[in-house]
Amino acid sequence: MQATTIIKNSLIVTPTGVVNGDLAIKDGKIAAIGELSEAAAEVIDAQGQLVLPGMVDAHVHINEPGRSDWEDYHTGSQALAAGGTTSMVVMPLNALPARTTAAEFTRHRAIAEGKSYIDFALYGGLVPGNQADIGPMADAGAAGFKAFMATTGSDEPGDFHNVDDYDLYRGMQAIAKTGLRLSLHAENAILTDRLAADEIAHQHTDIQAYIDSRPPMVEVEAVRRALYLAKQTGCKLHFVHLSTGEAVREVHRAQTEGQDVTCETCVHYLTLNTDDFKQIGPLAKCSPVLRTPAVQADLWQEVQADHVNTVTSDHSPAPAEMKANPNNNIFEVWGGISGAQNNLDVFYDVAVKSGRLNLQQFVQLIAAGPAQLFGLKDKGQLRVGADADIAFLDPNQSYTLRPEDLYYKNPISAYVGRQINCRVTRTLLRGKTIFELGKGFDEQPTGQFLHNHHAMGVAK
Repeated sequence: MQATTIIKNSLIVTPTGVVNGDLAIKDGKIAAIGELSEAAAEVIDAQGQLVLPGMVDAHVHINEPGRSDWEDYHTGSQALAAGGTTSMVVMPLNALPARTTAAEFTRHRAIAEGKSYIDFALYGGLVPGNQADIGPMADAGAAGFKAFMATTGSDEPGDFHNVDDYDLYRGMQAIAKTGLRLSLHAENAILTDRLAADEIAHQHTDIQAYIDSRPPMVEVEAVRRALYLAKQTGCKLHFVHLSTGEAVREVHRAQTEGQDVTCETCVHYLTLNTDDFKQIGPLAKCSPVLRTPAVQADLWQEVQADHVNTVTSDHSPAPAEMKANPNNNIFEVWGGISGAQNNLDVFYDVAVKSGRLNLQQFVQLIAAGPAQLFGLKDKGQLRVGADADIAFLDPNQSYTLRPEDLYYKNPISAYVGRQINCRVTRTLLRGKTIFELGKGFDEQPTGQFLHNHHAMGVAK
C-alpha cells in the first residue's frame, strides 16, 4: 500500500474504541489504522490530539437562494468545516423559494455543488397541498422530508408553511411510498399561537413571556399526535430538535413497540437554559424555547441512556438586525440560533469533558448516528474503507469565542463570549485538508451531493 497521507501519533476514535497509532489515507479513503511504517507523500503529526470522524450535521439551514444575505453555501459550509463538520443535511427552508418541488430541488443542488466546502444532502419539504411533489423530489435525491406542525412562514411567495393534520396525514401517506423519513418540527400550532397572543395582549413581551408561551406540553402533545398518524400511515418518522426528556420518552416508547421512529436534540438544548436565555438575550431565542435547568437535566438523562439518535446544530442564521430587539418585544425577534461552527467543540466540552458521555457515545451522536439515519454511505466512522472525513480536536486547548472567529455571513452567535475548553484544529474531506486553524481555507470548494442509500430505487 502506498498511502497518499499518513496521520501519525494520534488518538483515533474508531467504532470499537480509541486507537493510539496512525491512520493511512489512499484515494480519499481510510486505508489502514494502527502502527504503520509506510511512507506517504504527506505526513500529519497529530500529537496530543483526538482524531475524530468528521461531524455529520443533520439539521442545517442555508438560505440560498433568495435569502443569501442570511447565509449562503459558501459561508455556511466554511463555518461548518472550521468546526469539524464534513457532511451536512440541509433543510428545505429558509431559502426562497423553499425546496418543495423537484425543480427547486434540482436548482438548489446545482448551487450547492459549486459553493459548498463540505459534502451535503438535501431535504425536500412537505407543505400544504404539495403531496404530488413528494415522489419527484425523492427521485431527485432527497435525503428525507421536513414539515412543521408549528406555525411558520411569511406572506412572501414561495415561503415555507406549516401543515395542518390533514396535510400531515396525506403527506405521510405519500412519503411512506418513498421509503424515506419525515422529519417534524413538533409543537402544537394552536396552543403556541394562542398562548403567545395572550401574552402580547397583556403586554407581556419579555423573554419570560416567550418561555411561558411555549411550555413543554406543546412539544409532547405534538409528538404524541404525530406518532399516531405515522403509525396509521406506515411513515418513517424523525423528530427534530426535541427539547424535553418527556418527548424523548414518547419516542422511545414507540420504538419499543416496533414503530420506525427516531429523534434528535441540539447542542444548545444541552448547553443553554432559560437562565442563559435571559442573560444572553435575543441571540438565544429559538423554538422550541430553551428549557429550565430541571427540564434540561431530564433531557440529559435521556441522552445518557442512548435514547436520542443524533445531536445537531439546527443552525438557523439571520442578519444581526433581525436578532435585535428595538421594541423590547421578544416575539418580534427572529427565532433561531447560529451554532453550526461550534457544534463539535461545545458539545465535547459539555458532554465528554464533563464526564456525561464517553467518546463512543459522543461520536455516535454527532457522526455515526446521523450518517446511518440518512443513509450517507461511508460517512461518520473512522474505519478502513470509509471516506477519510476527519476532524482534529485538541482537548487541551481553551479559547473564548469571538465574533472574528466566526465564518458565518453574519458573525453572531449565542456562544460568543463563551470559554470553550477544546478546539478544532484541522478538518479533512476525503483525505484533503479543507481547513486548518491559523491558515484558513486553501482549497476550492469540493463538496459533493450525497444520496440517501435507504431510499427506494437508490443503489445500496
